[in-house]
Amino acid sequence: MGAATLDRTANTDHPVLDVLAERWSPRAYDPVTPIDERKLSSALEAARWTPSAMNLQPWKFIVARRGTAEHAAIAETLMGFNQAWAPAAAVLIVTVAIVRDAEGNEIPTAIYDLGQAAAHLSVQAHHDGLVVHQMTGFDPAAVAATFELPENERPFSVIALGEFGDLDALPEPLRERELAPRTRRPIAESLIVNA
Repeated sequence: MGAATLDRTANTDHPVLDVLAERWSPRAYDPVTPIDERKLSSALEAARWTPSAMNLQPWKFIVARRGTAEHAAIAETLMGFNQAWAPAAAVLIVTVAIVRDAEGNEIPTAIYDLGQAAAHLSVQAHHDGLVVHQMTGFDPAAVAATFELPENERPFSVIALGEFGDLDALPEPLRERELAPRTRRPIAESLIVNA
């Protein structure tokens, strides 16, 4: 089942941009097609232009293309069922928060700002026809050791990026999750105050 035959558009209660309603996090990746370098560059450029507190830009990325030692090293750190599908992605990207500045002072907005950068990357990639799945099921300490990250750089998530693949190639439990209805709790349950 290809992406063209699978409509995962969210049934929103209020209008949102198509790129947001259509975005979802698949696990079926094409294991052969290499990444379109222009699309990858655009996704990274979108992340680059993310707003951040005091324009600190407290994020970095480890970008690893399938077939490289770096991609294999990141795939080795994946946990649980992420190991069953994510290595097929054309690119694995580790998001890294810079949690302390050069003087050792905490950057309190680092995780928030990194999350925005990952979101911008995700939306741009989806707009360009790529699929994106973000995960925290990996071993951050192993990534930090493998890539010799300094103590102030904290691996936070791994992003699988690439072309949509064959749902039927997924193990049955993952295939079922791909086809299950998309749901979100009502907006009211996310609002502490709505005065």
